[in-house]
Amino acid sequence: MTITTHYSIPGSSGYLDIYPERKVSAFQNPYIMGFTAVASIGGLLFGYDTGVISGALLYIKDDFPEVRHSNFLQETIVSMAVAGAIVGAAAGGWINDVYGRKKATLIADVIFTLGAIVMAAAPDPYILIIGRVLVGLGVGIASVTAPVYIAESSPSEIRGALVGINVLMITGGQFLSYLINLAFTQVPGTWRWMLGVSGVPAVVQFFLMLLLPESPRWLLIKNRKEEAITVLAKIYDFARLEDEVNLLTTQSEKDCQRRDGIRYWDVFKSKEIRLAFLAGAGLQAFQQFIGINTVMYYSPTIVQMAGFQSNELALLLSLIVAGMNAAGSVLGIYLIDHAGRRKLALYSLGGVIASLVILALSFFNQSSESGLYGWLAILGLALYIAFFSPGMGPVPWTVNSEVYPEEYRGICGGMSATVNWVSNLIVVQSFLSVAAAVGTGPTFLIIAIIAVLAFMFVVVYVPETKGLTFDEVELLWKERAWGKNPDAQSLLVRTENHS
Repeated sequence: MTITTHYSIPGSSGYLDIYPERKVSAFQNPYIMGFTAVASIGGLLFGYDTGVISGALLYIKDDFPEVRHSNFLQETIVSMAVAGAIVGAAAGGWINDVYGRKKATLIADVIFTLGAIVMAAAPDPYILIIGRVLVGLGVGIASVTAPVYIAESSPSEIRGALVGINVLMITGGQFLSYLINLAFTQVPGTWRWMLGVSGVPAVVQFFLMLLLPESPRWLLIKNRKEEAITVLAKIYDFARLEDEVNLLTTQSEKDCQRRDGIRYWDVFKSKEIRLAFLAGAGLQAFQQFIGINTVMYYSPTIVQMAGFQSNELALLLSLIVAGMNAAGSVLGIYLIDHAGRRKLALYSLGGVIASLVILALSFFNQSSESGLYGWLAILGLALYIAFFSPGMGPVPWTVNSEVYPEEYRGICGGMSATVNWVSNLIVVQSFLSVAAAVGTGPTFLIIAIIAVLAFMFVVVYVPETKGLTFDEVELLWKERAWGKNPDAQSLLVRTENHS
């Protein structure tokens, strides 16, 4: 699909070719790095929660015999945070659209902190599960809010990299969780400390977020133009600021007219939005079904399945895997705005398929007396992370933050993130049981087949959005839906819907 560049659109490649001096660099603007860092603490909470439970579960089993003897209870402790995140993500889209990105972040921080306190003080597995649900609610809201807040506040030429920083914080949070797990292995109360300290970043983000403004695009939609201009003036120089304000004002007026009389449940009457949602939600689903949170939640357990029985050694090897995940995310930040979203996803999936085959082979031969296959499993885990983290880690979240029309970005982003969490829940709730039923090797082989399907999905349904403005992305979907003359067709469809 080829998109004609509109040279008058600020941030488009044509515009920046004419005015290269107006190109924005994040590292030359402390404000851009500041709001990105603060918003990305939501990613840190996301990552810490997904990582910390894998180590804490080893010690929870020691304290609660009923957990140790029940795969179902272990899966429930892990997956109830994901169940909470499903509800949080679904509600988060609505909260984002009605109350704004800033208030949504503050609400997520309060809920997450409460959940961390409940987990740390839990007297039995069932109170612990309640705490996990609360933490999940906070993570779900944050998973919708952080990418949208960053994307809407970012210049288009660096939007992918800045949203990628949120993904880096997710992987950084996972790495931090393993460090915390190792630090508390010899401390009385082990898992209580591991889970309880997760409330600290939420408290920090709450107070820092009070100092930041609302997303300028949300402010314009709510007719708070002066506040929006004040925010935009911190991002762009004067020459580009005028162009950006004029463009965003025109877009917001168009969006308000288009939104009049349309309810949220009418959104999928638009063929363009259906195609955009298929791409965004499909990527989110495949991100989970190719096994990333199987690896991150259960990596110490997988290491022990491979023959390394020591809790401390399992955590140490898992720490190395998490470190590779964070390092790969740094590479992804560079590649996503250079190689592009689509190409990066395809290369990533190719490597993931090969890595899953290695994991499957190592577990098929686990009964061998040679320790070689245990180390082969560790190699498979490392390669999996090395290929996943730069590509299928950031690409789904970046695409999901930029493919929807502005007036529906919150609700569609929330629904797409909900798809991610539902897929996550299915995977983590079933992994140990499926592995026990058919074997770990066949389980990884099944995931490899799903990764092949994901590769085919990206080839067919996911377009390249690298360097496109939000306006150009919307035009891309219109062309996919209606051909080269989309405006008349889209107008006709909307007219029919309102008649």
